[in-house]
Amino acid sequence: MNSFVEVKCEDKDVEVKIEMHDIDIADYGKLDNIKLDTSEHDTQGDVKCTSKISVIPLERIHAEEKTYEGKYCVLSFSQKSDITRYKITHTGEKPYQCNECDKNFIQKASLVDHQTLHSEERPHHSKDCVKSFTLRTSLVKHQRLHTREKLHQCNNCGRSFTKKRNLLRHQRIHTGDKPYQCNDCDKSFTEKWNLIQHQTIHTGEKPYQCNDCDKSFTQKGHLIQHHITHTGEKPYQCKYCDLRFARKSHITKHHRTHTGEKPYRCNYCDKSFTQKGHLIQHQITHTGEKPYQCKYCDLRFARKSEITKHHRIHTGEKLYQCKDCGKSFTKKVNLIQHQITHNGDKPYQCNDCDKSFTRKTGLVNHQRLHTGDKLHQCGDCEKSFTQKHYLIRHQRTHTGDKQYHCSDCDKSFTRKTGLVNHQRLHTGEKPYQCNDCGRSFTEKGNLIQHQRTHM
Repeated sequence: MNSFVEVKCEDKDVEVKIEMHDIDIADYGKLDNIKLDTSEHDTQGDVKCTSKISVIPLERIHAEEKTYEGKYCVLSFSQKSDITRYKITHTGEKPYQCNECDKNFIQKASLVDHQTLHSEERPHHSKDCVKSFTLRTSLVKHQRLHTREKLHQCNNCGRSFTKKRNLLRHQRIHTGDKPYQCNDCDKSFTEKWNLIQHQTIHTGEKPYQCNDCDKSFTQKGHLIQHHITHTGEKPYQCKYCDLRFARKSHITKHHRTHTGEKPYRCNYCDKSFTQKGHLIQHQITHTGEKPYQCKYCDLRFARKSEITKHHRIHTGEKLYQCKDCGKSFTKKVNLIQHQITHNGDKPYQCNDCDKSFTRKTGLVNHQRLHTGDKLHQCGDCEKSFTQKHYLIRHQRTHTGDKQYHCSDCDKSFTRKTGLVNHQRLHTGEKPYQCNDCGRSFTEKGNLIQHQRTHM
């Protein structure tokens, strides 16, 4: 049943009865304040209303009645169509299905937008490039790439974004909000795609396989990046210099070396960083957290790279091999330092004497001989040492720890050099030879004592 209301024109003394759907009501229950659009009158003085509104029964407006109540929550609604649409948010029902594919949608408007993806027609053209779009909203968002307009600004750090969803995602850095939780473990994530990526750890699924080799990947993006290792392609060129990069993330980080941008700010101090990983590692200095525990011993580490290197001590794995002599090392930095022994380069020179060193740490330790500085003090006695490893070796005299074990007998040693010298008793090796008589010794100290007999 349609409801009616009587209204009076302010310009002419005319009263008319109009159906509710013909007039614009801003405030339910206050019909005395309704005003009609009286801009047009005919010769008889009749009012022509140009406003529109949905049909709402007059009785319900006066009583402020909400007839339809939801069975899932406490909300109630004045129209049946409203509660029908809202119930879908509880049931997850998607009644609108695409005829071209299997996708379903909650709202009809979303289906209409989706169906344009199947149509070859793209009526919305960019004026700055050759791209066209099925939706006008997509064109508007795209044009911001050309204008570099960033409408959505973060209130915490001032950073701006072209898209609102990027701002919302960024704000989780400040709030620490992680809305996406894994059902298999207690981990949570700030972004949905991070959760999806994590869940493959539980399933072991790797649906994306490389056509050039046997490798498979959990994400399509990882497969695309892997393909570049076969093609050698570097599609991303720096706009500030001639360098090119294989990955978009790499050029994004590289651009910051030119712009000086540091978007990742620490919540504990004023420091900012160019990369998110650097911020995470920095924040550990405030919290003291060491989340990575060794699976072979009780040691814990603040960084994943540190525990990876530490594991090699237990496994004996040496990934870094010298091309000149074949010697291998657990750490890359040790290989680099070793390679200096082949070219004889000693770039670190002492200012107090003519000695030079292959490593900077060697120079620092040496300079303490000139200054007499002993920074490393034993907590059990009053002895101090110029170098930390001397202190560690000394502390074993208090603890009795002998971590170097002979594989041929049951003897153990506090120092590695003691084990090396001992093992020569089993092998018969005597590497130290006297130049005067040709006699050989297992230890250098024994050779020095022997050479005094020739003096």
